[in-house]
Amino acid sequence: MKSVSSDHSVARNFLTGILLLTLTILLSSCGGSKKLKYRDLPVDQLYIEAQKYVDYGDFKFAAVAFDEVERQHPYSIWARRAQLMSAFSYYMANDYENAILAAQRFLTLHPGNKDAPYARYLVALSYYEQIADVRRDQKNTEQALDSFREVVRLHPNSAYAADARVKIELTQDHLAGKEMEIGRYYQSTGELFAAIGRFNNVLTKFQMTSHTPEALHRLTECYLALGIVQEAKKSAEVLALNFPNSDWNQYSTELMRKYGN
Repeated sequence: MKSVSSDHSVARNFLTGILLLTLTILLSSCGGSKKLKYRDLPVDQLYIEAQKYVDYGDFKFAAVAFDEVERQHPYSIWARRAQLMSAFSYYMANDYENAILAAQRFLTLHPGNKDAPYARYLVALSYYEQIADVRRDQKNTEQALDSFREVVRLHPNSAYAADARVKIELTQDHLAGKEMEIGRYYQSTGELFAAIGRFNNVLTKFQMTSHTPEALHRLTECYLALGIVQEAKKSAEVLALNFPNSDWNQYSTELMRKYGN
């Protein structure tokens, strides 16, 4: 999902708004791998060197380097900036767990800071990047949804709210897909009431997603299989009213014609 250009463009634009000050780290070779060696240096030098790692695209080293700014100079103004840059660097290095921890720490220490919207957005993006196939656990999807909602709720006019709204829709569609997968499984095993519960979840929690027409059709199928014709008729009518051109409507219409009398 990181291929979505808006994610990176917003994040990159954020970097231009932060002054380039501070971090020194020496690279050495040991057994073919790079190691970071630290020296106590002025905060401005430390930050500058950390920023160089970002410029070179070496985000793992950048994250460690920004952490070192805070470690050596915890009470400087640059420590606060380094905290957020560390979160960004972890995110760019695909280390989403540490990105979340770093961003949440920034929010805990500086809840009213002007960059709080970005920190919340970065938390949401880090969960979003970990969204798994619908066949797997959707905890990260739920956390991404909650986090994007927080961005919109707390910072509705920020530069990140518009993208958060788009991703809210995408995560809801993904969660609806999970409900549909479980519902279809229950339907295939004859556990029709359990299937009906899942399909109804789509209609009540995710009714604006792309899965709604199929959910209505599956309800029609389940109710007919149970002999509850009136409920099947209701589902088919809602489907026909709201999605008249859907293939699912055609399927339900044919089912009701055959078995709905």
